[in-house]
Amino acid sequence: MDAPPQRPAGPSRVVVKVGTSSITDASGRLDDARMRAVADGLTALEAATGTTPVLVSSGAGAAGRERLGLVGPLTLPAKQAAAAVGQTLLMARWDAAFPARPVAQLLLSADDVRDRARYVNAKHALQASLQAGAIPIVNENDSVATSELKLGDNDTLSAWVAYLAGADTLLVLTDVDGLYDRDPRQHPGARVVEVVDDLDAAAARVGPSAGRHGTGGMATKLRAARIARDAGIATRILGGGGAALAAVAGGATPGTLVPPAADAPGARKAWIAQQPPRGRVLVDAGAVDALRDGRSLLPRGVTGAEGTFAFGDAVDVVEPGGATVARGLVNYDAAAVAAVAGRHTRDVTEVLGAHDFDEVVHRDNLVVLAAR
Repeated sequence: MDAPPQRPAGPSRVVVKVGTSSITDASGRLDDARMRAVADGLTALEAATGTTPVLVSSGAGAAGRERLGLVGPLTLPAKQAAAAVGQTLLMARWDAAFPARPVAQLLLSADDVRDRARYVNAKHALQASLQAGAIPIVNENDSVATSELKLGDNDTLSAWVAYLAGADTLLVLTDVDGLYDRDPRQHPGARVVEVVDDLDAAAARVGPSAGRHGTGGMATKLRAARIARDAGIATRILGGGGAALAAVAGGATPGTLVPPAADAPGARKAWIAQQPPRGRVLVDAGAVDALRDGRSLLPRGVTGAEGTFAFGDAVDVVEPGGATVARGLVNYDAAAVAAVAGRHTRDVTEVLGAHDFDEVVHRDNLVVLAAR
């Protein structure tokens, strides 16, 4: 098991996400002045924190559409072509925005965070870029992504990059000042919520609407904040582009803060908790108590299996009442788990013809999701 992310001894590592609307003009074209302002804000953050910020940048699709002259709804291949063309344009503009520093392009896909080996490889590439003195600029690899291969949006990507970078703070720049207590378009007296302690209640108040030229809305930002929170990373949602970054560097606290979870697990268990489950392992009440006491899941506590999962897949562990109490990486496939359900560990060889593991899910590969 790898260790939790190493936090800087002094100030925190910061990941900054900028949406398309933060770096484009009213017509959707990349705006050099806005991009330079963001670059200056990142430089101010570096001076204030002592660590190089990591930038997650949208905008490739918009730049590619403009360069290719594409209008209206696009097919998936056309969107991929726009992203492929636009990514080169986006990076060239970011390179110009940092005249005194090299920039490093990192393109990630869903598999790069879902597959453990690829996740670790991406983490190493990011850390090496930072050690080389470059400004890492991360985007989703939309030129080859399909709906099945996408993380969904760059807000979600930014939370995963915060994992990779071992960050303490995620700053999400948007075109509004933060999360409001009411819809400001309908309620002139609406105010920005300074701190969100109940993400479920906050998510229930917002809709799925996107920004001016972006693909996400406040809902996606709150989902990203949840991912970051569960890994012990604070998220601040704020508006204002480069000026907002400069304000944060100066000690201001604009926008909306989602604090980190006080009992967040280490990096590896946080990663496990975010994996899409391939199936369910049903357990009895005794197994639930054992898991909550920090023990592994043994065959004797299993009552059944659902799905077509294989060795190493993520599965939900479900209590008798139907609630998911844990998520873990399973040591046996679905058929084997069903076959050994309720049996003593010593019976595994007799049932399966082999005995590779005592545990159905080892405690090191398991995250309890529900509190006692």
